[in-house]
Amino acid sequence: MRFIPTRFHGILDYIVGIFMIIAPWVLDFSDNDAATWTMVIAGALVLLQTIMTDFEVGLIRRIPMRRHLTMDFILGLALAVSPWLLNFDERVHMPHLILGVFSILASLTTHRVPSHSYKATHTAPDHIRNL
Repeated sequence: MRFIPTRFHGILDYIVGIFMIIAPWVLDFSDNDAATWTMVIAGALVLLQTIMTDFEVGLIRRIPMRRHLTMDFILGLALAVSPWLLNFDERVHMPHLILGVFSILASLTTHRVPSHSYKATHTAPDHIRNL
């Protein structure tokens, strides 16, 4: 069941992306390089993807919303299992697991198409929209 509007998803992406980048220092796990860089890179990817998505809060609008949601799912899965794959689970794992599951759930519950009013005024060229 998809009930999250794309605009709300995008606003959350900006907030969560910034939080991911600062999380290692705010949540006190910056002494672990693998945990820190995994979270910072994930946050940067969330922000970059949001900036480039063709929806209400995107700035460059090159990535279709469906592809954005697929990438959210893959990134969430990778983030959720990263503590065990990269062997930092004994030091920290909950932020990565929680934000990873959050990303997966957001990808599965967000509308696949921006609102009708957005689509009526902002349409990407066919060669980009059909990627």
